[in-house]
Amino acid sequence: MVSSDQSLHILLLPFPVQGHINPLFQFGKRLASHSGVRCTLAATRFVASSTKPGPGSSSSVHVALGGPGGPYFERLASAGSETLDALLASEAAEHGRPVHVVVYDAFLPWAQGVARRRGAACAAFLTQTCAMNALYAHADLPAFLIDPSCPRSFREVVLNQLQGLDAAEAVLVNSFHELEPQGSEYLVSTWGARTVGPTVPSAYLDGRLADDVSYGIQFHTPMTAESKAWLDGHPARAVVYVAFGSMVALAADQMAELAEGLRASGKPFLWVVRAAEAGKLPEGFRGGGARRGLVVPWCPQLDVLAHPSVGCFVTHCGWNSAVEALAAGVPMVAVPQWSDQPMNAMCVEDVWRVGVRARPASGAAVVRSGEVERCVREVMEGETGAGFRRRALDWSCKAKKAVSEGVSSDTNILEFISRFRSLQVK
Repeated sequence: MVSSDQSLHILLLPFPVQGHINPLFQFGKRLASHSGVRCTLAATRFVASSTKPGPGSSSSVHVALGGPGGPYFERLASAGSETLDALLASEAAEHGRPVHVVVYDAFLPWAQGVARRRGAACAAFLTQTCAMNALYAHADLPAFLIDPSCPRSFREVVLNQLQGLDAAEAVLVNSFHELEPQGSEYLVSTWGARTVGPTVPSAYLDGRLADDVSYGIQFHTPMTAESKAWLDGHPARAVVYVAFGSMVALAADQMAELAEGLRASGKPFLWVVRAAEAGKLPEGFRGGGARRGLVVPWCPQLDVLAHPSVGCFVTHCGWNSAVEALAAGVPMVAVPQWSDQPMNAMCVEDVWRVGVRARPASGAAVVRSGEVERCVREVMEGETGAGFRRRALDWSCKAKKAVSEGVSSDTNILEFISRFRSLQVK
């Protein structure tokens, strides 16, 4: 029997990797917290089979499973279009809840045409910083895009993400105005874009969404109890947390330099090394244990960053990791690898001034151990370190305020809902 659901129905379509799924899912939670709004997250079969629901996964956002498996870049446009079309048809005809708005990851510009054929409006969701999007708009491309080793299919995904933004009913950005006032104002003038971040679980920001204590979707099983017990045994701001996200694969020589730099710093450290990367660790760091440190295959990053014993985050500077550190008020040592990470690292060091960027020696491909040690000490010691902490805490306050009632991102989300409710009535 077909039901009649009069809610404003918003379908969220992420690029199917964790770093893109989490922000859209969190944005959906913000939307669904408002009366009369239904949110559905579209997930491919691969994402569904790789998902391990965590705390907070029973959220107000529904998950529509199904879709193509197989190689992402080569098949997403063709197979993804078919799947999205079938999902939109099913929601309308079988369930009586037609989708009014498709919020699609800008990496998937083909979604706009599919949505319009099914009578839905379109909103593009930009997952990177305002500054990075402005660079792409001026065709100022990161070096990795001209690297011969960069897969052509991925290059096309990145280069096509601004396609069709002029035709979208709305453009949303995973950032907050206070963090990038000039960049956000430029995107407003260019595409009418609005910031809606930080897209971090509410428990780590404003606390307005009940039970929103995690992203709720995770591809790896975190060693939660082990990590917490180890952190609990250390004093405030003493620990270096080291993690390079879910996709970066460091070379073995870089792992060795990083290990030696951490050892030489004299600081206790918690280092996340995915199981597939563990074989690259130096002998003394394998098996999960290391002198003064703990090596784990995965951990609950938000909880770790919020732990009082953590005083520094050594990170690849992926945008999600960087904004989580900003929200938690933790200074960073940036070790960027590719994509938007060098831009984020530059902002960490020169714009937001919440850390330093570790740089390879002239002509070298890796960051040497001495540079790792120097950067960790600079961020954690003396008056310089105290300055980083003060500014990091200041940005934490601004991040929390941005999503609070009546402030920038919260206002933009309310305006987004109001706009499409008026279109729904028409």
